[in-house]
Amino acid sequence: DGARRRGAPAGGSLSISHGLDQLPAHAMELCAKKHPPEEERRVKANAREYNEKFQYASNCIKTSKYNIITFLPINLFEQFQEVANTYFLFLLILQLIPQISSLSWFTTIVPLVLVLTITAVKDATDDYFRHKSDNQVNSRQSQVLINGILQQEQWMHVRVGDIIKLENNQFVAADLLLLSSSEPHGLCYIETAELDGETNMKVRQAIPVTSELSDTSKLAHFDGEVICEPPNNKLDKFSGTLYWKESKHPLSNQNMLLRGCVLRNTEWCFGLVIFAGPDTKLMQNSGRTKFKRTSIDRLMNTLVLWIFGFLVCMGVILAIGNSIWEYEVGACFQIYLPWDEAVDSAFFSGFLSFWSYIIILNTVVPISLYVSVEVIRLGHSYFINWDKKMYCAKRCTPAEARTTTLNEELGQVEYIFSDKTGTLTQNIMVFSKCSVNKRSYGDVLDVLGYKAELGEKTEPVDFSFNPLADPNFTFWDTGLLEAVKLGDPHVHEFFRLLSLCHTVMSEEKNPGELYYKAQSPDEGALVTAARNFGFVFRSRTPKTITVQELGQPVTYQLLAILDFNNVRKRMSVIVRNHEGQIRLYCKGADTILLERLHPGNQELYNVTTDHLNEYAGEGLRTLVLAYRDLEESYYTSWAERLQRARTISEGREDRVARLYEEVENDMVLLGATAIEDKLQQGVPETIALLTLANIKIWVLTGDKQETAVNIGYSCKMLTDEMTEVFIITGHTVLEVRQELRKAREKMMDSSRSVGNGFTYPEKVAASNLTSVLEAVAGEYALVINGHSLAHALEADMELEFLETACACKAVICCRVTPLQKAQVVELVKKYKKAVTLAIGDGANDVSMIKTAHIGVGISGQEGIQAVLASDYSFSQFKFLQRLLLVHGRWSYLRMCKFLCYFFYKNFAFTMVHFWFGFFCGFSAQTVYDQYFITLYNIVYTSLPVLAMGVFDQDVPEHRSLEYPKLYEPGQLNLLFNKREFFICIAQGIYTSVFMFFIPYGVFSDNSHLADYQSFAVTVATSLVIVVSVQIGLDTGFWTAINHFFIWGSLAIYFAILFAMHSDGLFQLFPNQFRFVGNAQNTLAQPAVWLTIALTTVICIIPVVAFRFLKLDLKPELSDTVRYTQLVRKKQKTQHRCMGRVGRVGSRRSGYAFSHQEGFGELIMSGKNMRLSSLALSSFSGRPSTSWIETLRKKKSTGGDSSVASSPSGGGPDRTLKV
Repeated sequence: DGARRRGAPAGGSLSISHGLDQLPAHAMELCAKKHPPEEERRVKANAREYNEKFQYASNCIKTSKYNIITFLPINLFEQFQEVANTYFLFLLILQLIPQISSLSWFTTIVPLVLVLTITAVKDATDDYFRHKSDNQVNSRQSQVLINGILQQEQWMHVRVGDIIKLENNQFVAADLLLLSSSEPHGLCYIETAELDGETNMKVRQAIPVTSELSDTSKLAHFDGEVICEPPNNKLDKFSGTLYWKESKHPLSNQNMLLRGCVLRNTEWCFGLVIFAGPDTKLMQNSGRTKFKRTSIDRLMNTLVLWIFGFLVCMGVILAIGNSIWEYEVGACFQIYLPWDEAVDSAFFSGFLSFWSYIIILNTVVPISLYVSVEVIRLGHSYFINWDKKMYCAKRCTPAEARTTTLNEELGQVEYIFSDKTGTLTQNIMVFSKCSVNKRSYGDVLDVLGYKAELGEKTEPVDFSFNPLADPNFTFWDTGLLEAVKLGDPHVHEFFRLLSLCHTVMSEEKNPGELYYKAQSPDEGALVTAARNFGFVFRSRTPKTITVQELGQPVTYQLLAILDFNNVRKRMSVIVRNHEGQIRLYCKGADTILLERLHPGNQELYNVTTDHLNEYAGEGLRTLVLAYRDLEESYYTSWAERLQRARTISEGREDRVARLYEEVENDMVLLGATAIEDKLQQGVPETIALLTLANIKIWVLTGDKQETAVNIGYSCKMLTDEMTEVFIITGHTVLEVRQELRKAREKMMDSSRSVGNGFTYPEKVAASNLTSVLEAVAGEYALVINGHSLAHALEADMELEFLETACACKAVICCRVTPLQKAQVVELVKKYKKAVTLAIGDGANDVSMIKTAHIGVGISGQEGIQAVLASDYSFSQFKFLQRLLLVHGRWSYLRMCKFLCYFFYKNFAFTMVHFWFGFFCGFSAQTVYDQYFITLYNIVYTSLPVLAMGVFDQDVPEHRSLEYPKLYEPGQLNLLFNKREFFICIAQGIYTSVFMFFIPYGVFSDNSHLADYQSFAVTVATSLVIVVSVQIGLDTGFWTAINHFFIWGSLAIYFAILFAMHSDGLFQLFPNQFRFVGNAQNTLAQPAVWLTIALTTVICIIPVVAFRFLKLDLKPELSDTVRYTQLVRKKQKTQHRCMGRVGRVGSRRSGYAFSHQEGFGELIMSGKNMRLSSLALSSFSGRPSTSWIETLRKKKSTGGDSSVASSPSGGGPDRTLKV
């Protein structure tokens, strides 16, 4: 269908809604031609020919990368962009040249073809599912009005300017202008979970002039033209004008239905397509899908280039040696050792020798390295998938690793960016407590009237007296129901307000079965509470509200609704009761409403304020309720002034706001409500644990500021102990800059006040300022609104924002768009050079999930878009601690140990050829036979290192969770870096030296062992034994598989060795296996075994000695943890009666853990864990984590101010930061 992109951001990508994967932006270019950006869009209804001349994008979505013809060339081109694949292809070409090849071509082509084939099959499978998903979405049916008749059309055939009919529970196919609906006044209800992550319903309304177009005959003659803004990513804004019947009508976002929404509780509606396909706001908001590589991948690519340079240097040295040898010595042996026909000089011989040695020495980086890495990653992914502790039985949802390339990076995360609604919370609001007439309700009381804990015997309030009560509503304080039944006028008025002051819609499908359609979960919870306590909201019309009060139906005349907004932070209704009395009911934020109360009854004000503080301390969402009686004459005058203000075009909003302010004053306080937005289970504990692991958590939410801040307190991201919470709400660039600077100055002032001695310079380098700020005293939090964030992310201010945010312990960004979420993640990636993880559950989180190094999707209430775009998915936020602190840390540890050992064993193997070159006339003769060279990495040494890479552990999983500080080496990239790489190759070179020269020296002095083949067998056997002993030393967690692979590999080596020197193979292949009985004869010599033993001891003893001294003098935290575990086991056997052993890993709160005997508590203020004196008696006075902190300070000057050191400098009790 030739979808065309117009006005889209550069590099923007697709986000297929309603069950499709999120796929690369470049896929769109395959089916779309580019045009200059639009300045405005003109759309005429029922006029396809007119609209097509603008070449607007169709509704066709194409996300696949290949087709049958292009798959092979494009896929091979992509694969050979990998440095390693190109390197091995180059070696293969060299091996096909007989003049320089001393190895058979099959040693390279077989593994290369295998790797390319596996990757191609994987890519083809992925693209097949993309094609399948494309067809699924593009083939969905929609009713399109064509020539006055509704016809079924596939989504991909829908065009801009078409009129579409939607029915209840259908997805919106494109961005539509709502024309009419089945509801009165052109209203319709939509769910926007795919767009902004909110599951509550929202109301949209057609403009009055089109709301009467309810049948197809009228709509067929509708020829209005819309002139509006070009395609953009602003979900909450739309500006345009409808020109029809020689008049114009303004259009806003309230008139639009966006792709990704679902029509709810509305029988049908008609809409005019304004934006289609890639031009829709959902697609415009999806960030580019990026190919994600780990830092280890990038480092490996660099190391491959370094190794290739080292390989060239060795080749040059040996080639020069060959030229000199041929010139000085070889020339004298031309009769016995003639040059090849093509060789006419010693220089050319050296040139050919150079390429021969490149082939021989290429095993320093065998292709099996990349195959092994993928196998290990696959194993780690299966461990995540199989983890029963990350399985949610309630939803039957296991954890899923949707990629196999990022596992080790899970052990290096420094920043987590989290959505709020549905990720931290369940998005379920519960009416928890309330305060009415100086009394707080909601706590369970014992017989003496004191607060009691909920127990198994606690019975909830019985609402059986009310046939209309919601059976799912639960309340525990019977005192509130008793007050209702006793006729307490204050309680009655309290619930009357809750039943009237809202915008909820009621639906009664069956008699007595009420269903509320609320725009926010808060309102739904409040109206449901009033319903259960006898004040049942039954129905509404534009002018009336009907409530059943304690069984009696009462209808109120609705005079006005003063709606909620972020500035007013309150809403009011003005109603007239059956007695003719006019009353204003108001509910809103305490900070706003308490200022507008009548000055009387100060005692009620004080008690209610105390209750509000108590509720807020529990992390509950609070509202204050008040009312005001209005005189008829005053109301009439006020209503007239309001009507005039609404008809004035200039300054209309300010005039209306002032009239609202006027009437919402001198109110009488009724009470307060407290609603619990239920956190997911384990969220506070998870956040506390991740914070202790030095992971910074930022919450990026589309929700309003008050909600986000309340949740921040509930999940313990924000605490009352924090020095200050900075709230950035500026509407201009200047205001935002000033607020950020004030925040930084306060942080710097606090540092100076505690004696840090910092002075705040006017102009200082960004990196220096950041490091100074990160070392400030005290704990701070930053809360910033979306409109302020838009300015903060501008190029000239982004660094100031980042510096301020990174100095804070917690950061909360409110009212942010999906694209802003991605921009915040990109900002941290750009300047902090840290591994980022984004976690969310809705389509509005897709951009940041795809932007972050690692994306995690939660399969919750908001569709599957986040899961489909993610790298990992599970059902609850609390599983993130296991994903990072257990699976991530283990994956990083295993991959680092694997790489260190792999480079070591291959340098030890390959460098023997280099030393041998000096004793074989630099003739490119190999030490080992070609079968050993082929099998060394595939058979003899592959399985033991794979077992270590898949199964190894340093500490058990529960210790990883008890000691979050164990996570820090991954963040600092300590276990595999350039320094560790050089140590590994130095050990490999050291091993190769003794591997060659000890047997060479023995064979030089022993006439019985003077042949080349016996020497090759001895060196090869020494090598296999040494590297097997080394893998045994490197293995920290032994399983039956490790034993089987290590000893089995040795057994296979000897079996193959004896088989290749047997009579049977010689008789079958006499030209290939000529050395019959050589292995048997060689290994029958005691001198050979003594040589092998001596070589093994000399190669291994220095490693053992170094590790022993390091463990004794400078142990790592993991060493200390293992030691204390051994001590604890001894204590258990010797002192079973001493002390009570607590449950492993139990958590009492987010900041205090209980451990088994030998451990103290995790103190909230210091956040450190003290090990028992018995456990650390032999480690007293030794640094255990100081080396980590030293490196952290080098990485980011200023370090982590929360690092705890021993107060005494080395007593029997050491303090370890964990």
